Amino acid sequence: MSQTFSKADPSRATRVSCFIIARDEADRISRAIESVRGLADEVVVVDSGSTDGTRELAASLGARVIANDWIGYGPQKRFAEDQCANEWLLNLDADEWLSEDLRAEVLELLSLPEMPANSFKMKVTIVYPGKDRPAPMADSTICLRLYDRRVTRFSESPVYDSVAETASTGMLRGRVFHRSFRKLADVVRKELAYFELQGKTLDRNRTLVLLRLPVELPWQFFRFWILNRHIFGGWYGFVLSTVLAFMRFMRLVIFLRW
Repeated sequence: MSQTFSKADPSRATRVSCFIIARDEADRISRAIESVRGLADEVVVVDSGSTDGTRELAASLGARVIANDWIGYGPQKRFAEDQCANEWLLNLDADEWLSEDLRAEVLELLSLPEMPANSFKMKVTIVYPGKDRPAPMADSTICLRLYDRRVTRFSESPVYDSVAETASTGMLRGRVFHRSFRKLADVVRKELAYFELQGKTLDRNRTLVLLRLPVELPWQFFRFWILNRHIFGGWYGFVLSTVLAFMRFMRLVIFLRW
């Protein structure tokens, strides 16, 4: 039985819509939706062809579900922005959820008489499969996810889904938790699909790519293992760093069409 998504406190000065793009995320989307309950006035899920019950599940949790064929990362998120009722938007992926610290921080922010900035960045921290929290010292990516769409929006790039910083951008302390893959085989499939798409849109110098090729694998392993701190993820972090480094090496190979 479907439920109505609970409205946020009507006394708050700022109303926010949360939007999520999804495809076959029935095993993960519930946590994303529940993490914004009582914070967002609505959750809009834009589905691009799920066959696993994602649409029905999201609707049963109170989300407004809209079908839209896949048109690329940026365009799909811009389409989702246009479906939202409020000017202030919070974007989550279906495999992400707000930490309790971040929930409290955003709730406090929305209760202020006036927002102190017109966009806010937050830390997005990877969570390994089977875990509920990040590994110690886990690396975080800084992303702009809460913003006034009258000032900034997602780019139209089919490859990159990012929001441009504004002249007034704040930084939140809490984290978004991100379980970006179910198993390592998913990493391989996801990276290959992404690199194929990237190869169609980027114009690279073939000579420079050839010069990078011999050092790409060790450099990328060092980057993921040390700089991105997967060293603190134990054996799983080591294996993941190896897989990611190899896939970045394959990105160059795919570009060269070998």
